[in-house]
Amino acid sequence: MIVRTLSEAVSVNWGNGVSRRFLLASDGMGYTVTDTIVAAGTKSRLEYRNHLEACYCIAGSGEVVNSAGDAFPIVPGTLYALDNHDPHFLVASPDEDLRLVCVFVPALRGDERHSLDSATFSHY
Repeated sequence: MIVRTLSEAVSVNWGNGVSRRFLLASDGMGYTVTDTIVAAGTKSRLEYRNHLEACYCIAGSGEVVNSAGDAFPIVPGTLYALDNHDPHFLVASPDEDLRLVCVFVPALRGDERHSLDSATFSHY
């Protein structure tokens, strides 16, 4: 059995926020669970070429924008899933941080960070 508290999770500053990673590849579960904070007022261009990700909003607000430009509001109680390695923008509202519980498959090593260069997508 694995039991971890937020203070024990691996904390990674990914550029526009912090990802607290509860489960990693080394835990042998096959997936990662994170508690992720996206800083208020940020816009992150992201793409996971090696992972699928589902995110469930537990606090704050923002939107996820797909490569076609369609924007989907994110508020507490909203889940979005990047089921096709979808390139996307993750935007936190200007007045509050966005907090997400995320699941990555396959699991992250733990040290991955985003490249937030506007000309390229990050690729885990």
